[in-house]
Amino acid sequence: MGEDGPADSAEAGPARVPDETIRRAQRGDLIALHDLLDAITPYVRRLCGPIALQDAPDAAQETLIVVFRSLGTLREPAALFGWVRVIAVREAVRIARRSSRSVPAELIDLPAPGDPALATDIHDVLDRLSPEHRAVLTLRDLEGLDEQTAGAMLGVPTGTVRSRLFRARECFRRAWRSEGGAR
Repeated sequence: MGEDGPADSAEAGPARVPDETIRRAQRGDLIALHDLLDAITPYVRRLCGPIALQDAPDAAQETLIVVFRSLGTLREPAALFGWVRVIAVREAVRIARRSSRSVPAELIDLPAPGDPALATDIHDVLDRLSPEHRAVLTLRDLEGLDEQTAGAMLGVPTGTVRSRLFRARECFRRAWRSEGGAR
């Protein structure tokens, strides 16, 4: 895993934000704050999409609000993307839990190699998983985090991460087979 972003080198990670820009944003510089939000917004959307599904825009917005309000608490600028990741996952799970909607919508920035039907199939299968299962799949399989780090971010023990990941993958496989996704 890269220092600032996801392990998958085929997918662009978050843009590097200079430490001075972060410090200026913390002091209330509106231009620096705008630059900071521009840099983290695509990353936040990518994290919230597979967890909050149709509510991903709401989860991303809530994440950015928390980041804006809490920016002064960030002590180390180099930890920006890890700090944002924790907030994004927490907010996406919270929003997904709160949601009572079950109408499928397209995932934001879900990588689908050239087949739009594949993205729809994947979304339909993910929609059947709980927010907790989507969160652990996102952190482990998209972000490439280890179980201990994922557990710390989700506020659960490593063993819980392992069991959720096992169940999430099993549920995904079963739903994928019944959906006919594995063509």
